[in-house]
Amino acid sequence: MTNLALPPSVLDETPTLRGITITAPRALFWQRIGMLVATVLPLVGVTLAIVGLWGWGIGAVDVALLVGFYTFTGLGITVGFHRLFTHQSFKAPPVVRAVLAVAGSMAIQGSVIDWVATHRRHHAYSDRLGDPHSPHVDAAGGTVGLLRGLWYAHVGWLFSPDATVQKAWAPDLLRDPVVARISRAFPALVVASFFAPAILGGLITMSIGGALTGFLWGGLVRIFLLHHVTWSINSICHVFGTRPFESHDEARNNAVMALLGFGEGWHNAHHAFPASARHGLRWWEFDSSWIVIRTLSLIGLARDIKLPSPAQLARRRRDRRALAA
Repeated sequence: MTNLALPPSVLDETPTLRGITITAPRALFWQRIGMLVATVLPLVGVTLAIVGLWGWGIGAVDVALLVGFYTFTGLGITVGFHRLFTHQSFKAPPVVRAVLAVAGSMAIQGSVIDWVATHRRHHAYSDRLGDPHSPHVDAAGGTVGLLRGLWYAHVGWLFSPDATVQKAWAPDLLRDPVVARISRAFPALVVASFFAPAILGGLITMSIGGALTGFLWGGLVRIFLLHHVTWSINSICHVFGTRPFESHDEARNNAVMALLGFGEGWHNAHHAFPASARHGLRWWEFDSSWIVIRTLSLIGLARDIKLPSPAQLARRRRDRRALAA
């Protein structure tokens, strides 16, 4: 199998960093097999979907399943895994926490505890040695070096042997019985994520064909799109975009990725204010995850919402005219 890991010079140093270990060879083999399936299978689905579009198009039920499951699982990542569990930017009742943990798990980006631990590690070492998915660490110069860094940050890191230690980065979630139970149920939720759209498609259309196209569009295509949007935050949003706020890394605001990624593309703002529940900090920066959190607060399902103060914004802004608009 192609070696997609960091080079030995970098791997030799990572075990000395906090909360990082090297995966044993046998476990690494199965990790890479799992990642290969998780990345290639949705791609096969997209190929079949393109062929299907050419032949018989796409029905309203399939569009609804694609958009519905993309939104449900995507917000599970952005509102749940990211802003609630990782950064604790707001608090929510147990039922809301459980629903968001299940929704994020169905995005098939790892269990909730593993995802949170990896992302906290990313912030601790952002764009430095120890960052699990930086396009800048060990990147050579020139176009080739840039492409190599982008590839590694986008998908190559998933095959790397350097592993994040959950106990070091997510001890609070390991102590939470509900979250820990949902995290252990990740394999079952992966199966549910693939087959729930198929079951719904079959029931709505009362046909096997509806089940198959539901599996294709609401399952494989949706997972492919959501994976690559999320991975683009790691890669594209650390290279392309603007930096209106001071941060200790190369995180960038990217409006396209913000639209596709439920507001996560306002990545420079997020790295400048990691605890903020709102990432689109200027009036015109659309942040659908923030709208969800704000709506939850209005109906009593979110509280203690964290936002940067005007003074904090002023201290961090690189161009004082950026927030005057």
